Amino acid sequence: MPQPFTVLNEVFPGNAATMAGLMQPGPDGPIFMINLLKFKDKAVYEDGRETDLSGREAYMIYGRAVSQLLPKFGGMAIFAADVTFLSLGQVGELWDEVAIGVYPKRGDMVRMSMSEEWREIAVHRSAGLDGQLNIETVLSNEAMAMPWLQPILAQIGSKG
Repeated sequence: MPQPFTVLNEVFPGNAATMAGLMQPGPDGPIFMINLLKFKDKAVYEDGRETDLSGREAYMIYGRAVSQLLPKFGGMAIFAADVTFLSLGQVGELWDEVAIGVYPKRGDMVRMSMSEEWREIAVHRSAGLDGQLNIETVLSNEAMAMPWLQPILAQIGSKG
């Protein structure tokens, strides 16, 4: 009998093996990071600042800033939408939003997340997120040739 998935939302990787894996070169070619986001009802800043922002509003400050930062590391934000319904499967609670970013390589994402610019804006991410799942995906050879994908690949410097 198949075992159910175990899901643990995190704001930062809490597992040493995950961190070690992130430091590996990763797959050849672009990676598409699928972000399943769960927001706090009210933003909570680690520095104790007072705010009337909701978790979503705080995260959106981060989201707007990171979408401007991504191109400096070869990436781009390509999708973000609210989750409204689960049409297949079962889960105790839905995520609030799905976002997809693309990077030329895993190392580009890691470099961005270690940059001073990212650390400055990440305070809003931490304040707004209750947790998230980040799922690294890569394109199959067939997908790399899809015409709709070519403008995205051209922007990040990868050709199908």
